[in-house]
Amino acid sequence: MTQFRSTITATESFFPTKIVTNADLEKKVDTSDEWIRTRTGIQQRHNVKKGQAASHLCIEAVEKLLKKTKTNPQDIDLVIVGTISPDTFFPSTACRIIDAVGAKNAWGFDLSAACSGYIYSLTVADQFVRSGRYKKVLTIGVDVMSPILDPQDRNTCIIFGDGCGVTLVEPEPRDTELGIIDHLCFVDGAGIDLLHMPAGGSLNPTNEETLQERMHYLKQDGKNVFKHAVTAMANLSESILEKNHLKASDIDVFIPHQANIRIIESVQKKLKLKDNQVAINIDTRANTTAGTIPTCMDMAQKNGQLEKGKLVLLTTFGAGFTAGSILMRWSY
Repeated sequence: MTQFRSTITATESFFPTKIVTNADLEKKVDTSDEWIRTRTGIQQRHNVKKGQAASHLCIEAVEKLLKKTKTNPQDIDLVIVGTISPDTFFPSTACRIIDAVGAKNAWGFDLSAACSGYIYSLTVADQFVRSGRYKKVLTIGVDVMSPILDPQDRNTCIIFGDGCGVTLVEPEPRDTELGIIDHLCFVDGAGIDLLHMPAGGSLNPTNEETLQERMHYLKQDGKNVFKHAVTAMANLSESILEKNHLKASDIDVFIPHQANIRIIESVQKKLKLKDNQVAINIDTRANTTAGTIPTCMDMAQKNGQLEKGKLVLLTTFGAGFTAGSILMRWSY
């Protein structure tokens, strides 16, 4: 029997210092600031420098969180990293983080669900904490997309950025109203080829042909992804609310995956949400894939949009197709 409810007790984020503006991209690809803004809502994005990888962003974010919360790293039980851009296929990014921050008593792993990586990771963390066995779990969403973006493809190279968000998940007494209430996760494997990186794995290992065919860059069928994203995010949001006998008007803060401002606005319209109910950071951070929701959550907490007791809905959509929603009452 469940003895606890899991709650997010702290948030943090970290972005590389290098900023790439729309004006910078105008010099490299056939695009314009107006074209990018009107189609994506993005003004700028952060990119890693040479030698900077996903684990480096995670370590910075985790160390900030540990310092802020005065948490001893040896008290961390588990580290879950949602990412599709690990430093290396193996060892995992989680191993690198655990070693770097001195979390000597923790174990951990990476979870691959593309843009849904953080939501899936938080869902897994919720199960571990609810069981009563784990008391401090770091749940991370991070992606370093810039190295796998085709600089010749204006439809993809403008969209993505690099960034990391981390949350500390801890138990609360079972009878509390705070913390994670419910989750719904979903996969539609029919969308595999609409958003993917064709080479680099065991199916198409790196060779001269894959390099010449530019198969190590992200490929996306934008129109189809847009349509599926809006439908899935709206439907999942409605389903989790209905399951818990709630209406969209009950939501205090909606934090959607920051894929594209048009997707966010379309989902917002379907749910009939007001602007002040929706948290957005795509304008300055772009689409950081698994990093969008935890970094947006951190922003909303720091600017006062999130307050203790507020009803929060997180909803995401990513390659695979993967999708997920988490309903919670903010705990601090």
